[in-house]
Amino acid sequence: MPKILIADDDPVLRKYLSAVLEKQDYQYATAANGIEAIEKVKTDRPDLILLDVMMPEMDGLEVCKKVKDDPSTRHIPVVLITGSTDRELRIKGLSAGANDFLTKPIDRPELIARIRNLLRIKEFEDFLSNHNEMLKREVEEKIRQIREGYIDTIIRLTTVAEYKDEETATHIRRVGHYCQQMAKYLGWSEEDQETILYASPMHDIGKVGIPLEILLKSTKLTPQEFALVKTHTLIGADILHDSKSKYLQMAEIIALSHHERWDGTGYPRGLRGEEIPLAGRIMNIVDQYDALRGRRPYKSSLEHDVAVKIIVEGDGRTSPEHFDPDLRKAFVELLPVFKDIFERLEG
Repeated sequence: MPKILIADDDPVLRKYLSAVLEKQDYQYATAANGIEAIEKVKTDRPDLILLDVMMPEMDGLEVCKKVKDDPSTRHIPVVLITGSTDRELRIKGLSAGANDFLTKPIDRPELIARIRNLLRIKEFEDFLSNHNEMLKREVEEKIRQIREGYIDTIIRLTTVAEYKDEETATHIRRVGHYCQQMAKYLGWSEEDQETILYASPMHDIGKVGIPLEILLKSTKLTPQEFALVKTHTLIGADILHDSKSKYLQMAEIIALSHHERWDGTGYPRGLRGEEIPLAGRIMNIVDQYDALRGRRPYKSSLEHDVAVKIIVEGDGRTSPEHFDPDLRKAFVELLPVFKDIFERLEG
């Protein structure tokens, strides 16, 4: 049953309007001034407001404006009641957001007709709003399902490249979390943090093109074998190239550039400094940390403090100059986070 708020400082008119509404089986509430009217709108959430223009505390025009300025109440129809036929007053009422006008003395059949028409309009608007909200929730749920399936597919396809090496498979799960934390520290948006979370595990997808006996070789690679391994960056970028997906677009950048070094001694293109895409620079230091910590066919795992010391101070093979100085500082700030991620996802 619709509820109507009667806001008028004249007790006689309030009583008359109440009697008309009661006879039509409408629920109603009353307010004797503008301040009370605003409070009743907040607490009772009426379906329509009959609002006298001239009231103490706050006049009807100001009440109407406040109702229409509030997103939670602007959909409530407002009928301004006035004893004036002044054109300027009606223009002010329309500017305040009024939906209709009634002129005193109020004609009962006109009052009932205007109330019915406005309530029908509001009922239809409420239906559209609820229907749109329902459709929005359904669309969001479909998008969520598609997104989750898409991300799951990415993760499973990425795992193919590491399937024969259990330790490396856990590596790809960890790098996403490292990269996300670095991106968060750097002030990236939540959307971009999520993108690098799911894009970075694809950094080594190009290894599908490298013979398994080389990837799992426990002794030092020959120059020819190492040259072949380095092509995984180009193979990965080629696999991921020309996608419309934001995840795969970033994954392509990371796959191609994550072995580039700040000092220009990396591969495949020998880029230097900010020539290297930021996502690739993030992946470079993240990948190095996890590679040092993890076990490989050709090396044993290192403790957290040892791996950190190698990155920060160098060890002959790895040099601090290999990494973006700002990212090296961020890495040091995030050491407890990195240590926790490794330990949680170690196996």
